[in-house]
Amino acid sequence: MPDTFKALVINQEGEKFTRAVSDLNLDFLKDGDVLVKVDYSDLNYKDALILKNGAKLVKEFPRIPGIDFSGSVSESKSDEFEVGDEVILTGCRVGELFHGGFSQYARVKAEHLIKRPTNLNSKHAMMMGTAGLTAMLCAFAVKAKEELFLQSKVNDVLVTGSTGGVGMVAVMVLSKMGCNVTALTGKPDKAEYLRELGAKNVIDRKEFEGEASLIGKGTWDGVVDTVGGNILANAISQTRLKGIVAICGNASSNKLNTSVVPFFLRAVKLWGIDSVNISNKRKEFVWGEVPKYIDFNILEKSIKTVDLNELLDVFPEMLEGKLKNRILVDVNK
Repeated sequence: MPDTFKALVINQEGEKFTRAVSDLNLDFLKDGDVLVKVDYSDLNYKDALILKNGAKLVKEFPRIPGIDFSGSVSESKSDEFEVGDEVILTGCRVGELFHGGFSQYARVKAEHLIKRPTNLNSKHAMMMGTAGLTAMLCAFAVKAKEELFLQSKVNDVLVTGSTGGVGMVAVMVLSKMGCNVTALTGKPDKAEYLRELGAKNVIDRKEFEGEASLIGKGTWDGVVDTVGGNILANAISQTRLKGIVAICGNASSNKLNTSVVPFFLRAVKLWGIDSVNISNKRKEFVWGEVPKYIDFNILEKSIKTVDLNELLDVFPEMLEGKLKNRILVDVNK
């Protein structure tokens, strides 16, 4: 094991905010009982906000950002993990309150890790990351109408923000589950790829940007929404009897101007999805289901791999909405 390692470090001194790839000693990593040699991380919107200025999420500096990573255990003081165990970490305030995954090594609490399924490799885990885990949870929520609540079959499903990290995976997973997926997007040039992911139909988001009616024509058995605002309001008004709307994002707006009518006339359920505050047992189950629903050969077409230095050039594009690919970070590249 080397004495030093590379990591992307952010710092705040007075009014001066800095970010740089630095060589660090292992004793820089103080918190946690498991040391992980990191293979890959990824770039999430929260990561981009933190890289910009800390986003008031980072309370102590200097800090290594990166809310996700995959790798193998190098040292362990925990009975749950042994040297060589392949592990995944998503969320858990890592990269905010604790040092994160934009680093060749990470020391974390054992409770924040899960063992990676043997039929999923480290690169694939971070092609999914928090976004993929969230998409899986959304898909299971939508299918709960049929499989948990024993209602009518889930056939027609809408996915908003379908070219984002959550949306792309949701399209693929729900398609593999046998649903007819309609992908809503503002990027018509991505229509062919969305169909390759499994979308039966692709429609322009402009159709959903106007003011929603109290209740519209019942079109969707379920919805995965990543954007909020009027798009979510329209999706709710168009959801069929006892349909489930899984929400996990606010890419368009934090606000929701809707009515109670769809909820008491059609018993529509609004299901909030949080991929952080779930049990490790639930995480292990969902990660174990990933190989069943994800074709990584197709998903990889939407992935761009960067190193830690290139990440510094890429993250502003995410904040500006200009990224055309999901970003995989090879910390050893």
